[in-house]
Amino acid sequence: MCGAVRWSAPGPARRKLVCHCTDCQRATSAPFTGFVGLHHETVTWSGEINHIESSENTWRGFCPTCGTRLYFRSLRWPSEIHIHAATLSDGSLYEPTAEVVRRSRAGWLNKLDAIPNTTISMPNPRRPKMQAYWQNYDGGAALAAHPDPRQEHCGETRRVR
Repeated sequence: MCGAVRWSAPGPARRKLVCHCTDCQRATSAPFTGFVGLHHETVTWSGEINHIESSENTWRGFCPTCGTRLYFRSLRWPSEIHIHAATLSDGSLYEPTAEVVRRSRAGWLNKLDAIPNTTISMPNPRRPKMQAYWQNYDGGAALAAHPDPRQEHCGETRRVR
């Protein structure tokens, strides 16, 4: 999000998947996570990355500046790194080819097409006019109290590597 960490990799992805496991749900505070699976030796990183061992032999990387989740790495797939699809510079190019751990899939995802939707975009702290708009919209009190979500912290992080 902030641009302090960037990555690139030549060639096609090994896999593009959506994971519904409870570990991914908790790690990302989302009902599922989209990943791009790449051979870890082909990925080039720039910028500092913090890592946590989220479970035994499993690491998750994130940007120390803004907290953006970057990747998942596990000894279950020793030659791969699963980079969050949301970190792609053009997310519209991402199309998953598989869903995994569907037993943990949130049931309400099946109902999304049936609920009302809107075209309102989310606030961007770098765009003050949108920030002012959202402060007057439902939930604006929360935004006024915390205008920059990067200032929020969720607890202690263990540095692994």
